[in-house]
Amino acid sequence: MTNVIRIHNATFYAYHGALQEEQIIGGKFEVDVEMKTDFSDAAYNDDLSKTINYDSVYKFINKIVNDKKFYLIETLSVTIADSLLEKYEMIQSIIVKVRKRSVPIGGVIDFVEAEVQKSRDE
Repeated sequence: MTNVIRIHNATFYAYHGALQEEQIIGGKFEVDVEMKTDFSDAAYNDDLSKTINYDSVYKFINKIVNDKKFYLIETLSVTIADSLLEKYEMIQSIIVKVRKRSVPIGGVIDFVEAEVQKSRDE
């Protein structure tokens, strides 16, 4: 059985960006994570220990986002995906999206987003 656990719009204030000002002033970053897994055993037994604890995942992502400054949201999204696959063996495949709302591009946009899709066998 394949099931999906999603975290939508986890929001963090962090200091990522290619410009020095971005790494000093900071900005809002949003992360979506889609984890394909098999949580049927957990569901049938109502047992958190047999699934991926999304509270733990959120805290793990928060640590990644805030422990290091990245120039690129592309690097941040790959780092999150790789780290989650390494930490949680139950994840079969993962999609990570990182959005940056405050983008200094000289125009008006809602956000910029980088997405990475990975499976355990890659």
